[in-house]
Amino acid sequence: MNANEPREQGNGGWSQFGDTPPSAGGFPRRETMVMGQPVPPPPPPASAVKPGLSTRQKAIAGLALAAMAIGGGAAGAAVATAMQPDTIAAAAPAPASFKQAASTLTVSDVAAKLQPSVVMIEGSTGEGSGVVLTADGLILTNNHVVVGAGQGGQMSVKFSDGKSAKASVVGTDPATDLAVIKADGVSGLTPAQLGDSDQLRVGAPVLAIGSPLGLQGSVTAGIVSALDRTLTVGGEQQQQVPPGWGQQPGGQPSEVTTIGGAIQTDAAINPGNSGGALVDAAGQVVGINSAIATNGGSSGNIGVGFAIPINTAKQVADQLIKGGKVSHAYLGVSVTDATGDVSGALVRQVIQGSPAAKAGLQEGDLITKIAGKPVDGGDTVVGQVRGFKVGQQVQITYMRDGKTSNVTVTLEEKK
Repeated sequence: MNANEPREQGNGGWSQFGDTPPSAGGFPRRETMVMGQPVPPPPPPASAVKPGLSTRQKAIAGLALAAMAIGGGAAGAAVATAMQPDTIAAAAPAPASFKQAASTLTVSDVAAKLQPSVVMIEGSTGEGSGVVLTADGLILTNNHVVVGAGQGGQMSVKFSDGKSAKASVVGTDPATDLAVIKADGVSGLTPAQLGDSDQLRVGAPVLAIGSPLGLQGSVTAGIVSALDRTLTVGGEQQQQVPPGWGQQPGGQPSEVTTIGGAIQTDAAINPGNSGGALVDAAGQVVGINSAIATNGGSSGNIGVGFAIPINTAKQVADQLIKGGKVSHAYLGVSVTDATGDVSGALVRQVIQGSPAAKAGLQEGDLITKIAGKPVDGGDTVVGQVRGFKVGQQVQITYMRDGKTSNVTVTLEEKK
């Protein structure tokens, strides 16, 4: 497998949506308490004894998946859930005091702020969502939402005030499943405020805003469940094919692509959320909702959604707006999953003259880390390389003959 091309998938892993959409009102209400003024602690007893034991908690989470990207529209329902932003209690010298570390915006505040900046996209191959980038109509969305329009199909955008406009494709990037479109003849739109996805932490509250199942402006709440997930989407692996993803006109399967660094969330994401906003508690867009993992049965959404980090999306969008295409970093190796009791990506081939060859990587090397992040298999290498910039220097940790070594690779542009 080439580290710059999508990885071929088998029949295992995660599959596409089930047959049955979620029922109305099916999402739970979530609330967290906002802490008020503290009550002064009572004075300690005269012979206070410090406890001699401490407790360590360790959470371990693992998920092997090949998530399917979502497209548009069957009948169904999605409702907004409620959640207050987290408040952190910070210890201080006596008397104790509490310091609020999170935004004071409520779910309603964030939703009201972002809904004018999230649109519904309707095309010949399905429905999806998009995020407004500029007041004159540039909109960021998923490639699989607009793939039909890119082949001569019709596409329109519906705004939160009920107005609609025709739209055209500015540029698409199948490798990252991102696209930019332009709404025709509009002005005065409300651009979304883009945040910094590198600052996200597991457990942070987030909202998913979009048009699931054709219901425009729907809001669901959750948290960041995990970071740096690697997703493989598209191809023939899915059991059901929503409009706009999985089958191109003529019955040909869509291209398989691998996306690295994805944000995992438990905020409910359904068909039609694709291209919509994942928003933090400060009302900033931190991801573009793109995929959902299902168990392959008929139970539908099991609550594991994924978003492309906004830092990656901004980088791709800027290039699409300026030139209509995207430059991707190139390493120059073919890799496969390691076998046995070791984890990593086994180098099967090193392309002559590639950045990997210039750095000294060889066939048979076992890549265990890239830029300090563990490598679980070949997909991880593919996804991480796609998240880097051309010309970026990246440290790769590998094993050869039982010895661990590090090498710095300067990535080049894929030709």
